[in-house]
Amino acid sequence: MFDFIHITFIDILDIVLVGLLIFEIIRFFRKTSVMGVFLGILAIYVTWLIVRALNMKLLSFILGQILGVGVIALIILFQPEIRRFLFSLGNRIKSAPRRSFLSRLIGSQQHGMDVTSLGELTAAVRKMSETKTGALIVLQHGSRLDRYIETGDPLNARINRRLIENIFFKNAPLHDGAMILSADSVLAARCTLPISENPDIPPQFGMRHKAAIGITELTDASVIVVSEETGEISFVEGGEMQHDIGLNALRLAIENSYK
Repeated sequence: MFDFIHITFIDILDIVLVGLLIFEIIRFFRKTSVMGVFLGILAIYVTWLIVRALNMKLLSFILGQILGVGVIALIILFQPEIRRFLFSLGNRIKSAPRRSFLSRLIGSQQHGMDVTSLGELTAAVRKMSETKTGALIVLQHGSRLDRYIETGDPLNARINRRLIENIFFKNAPLHDGAMILSADSVLAARCTLPISENPDIPPQFGMRHKAAIGITELTDASVIVVSEETGEISFVEGGEMQHDIGLNALRLAIENSYK
């Protein structure tokens, strides 16, 4: 009955890969303003397929021209979003340096933060939480953060609680912006981070939290945020936030972020 249908392994693989690609695109853009535009394009494309199958030549020609010109226009219009998607896709390949052969091949291996540095960092965070000193601390993992480090002032200093507290002191010249750490040193301070466009971020979270989510959407970095208003500690990774966590939970989250 269905002898005219010939499905091979390549056909199945083709369908699965297209499905995965569409899933990744929707998953990335669903939390941005681009999602509505993407659904509109998808609706036009499905309509074009239907009218072409029905041999409606005039409407098929018009929709085909719209799609042909529209794709070029959209690439220009949504260049930042497309660049972010490609960055995210590439960083996801590199984001599992301990699990992926490819990531080892391209040299993204990393080592965890030693006990001394971890103790200095958590002690500084505890003090800033008690004094309600706002802080934004980025932990670099597999993804290189050079483009963000270049926006601030390089330090290349050992991780030290007094240094961290002094940098984020309200009247300090370097307090405005993010601090970026490697596993064993303070790389830079006063760095500018990308702001997340996720419309689902609760309104009580300010620019620090949005910047923390933004950098973790584009890279495999994790971020510690101390709220200036409440002193609450948040840990952000993969665009997801653990809000109002204690020091033990923070320490565990930092250790796990390097695994």
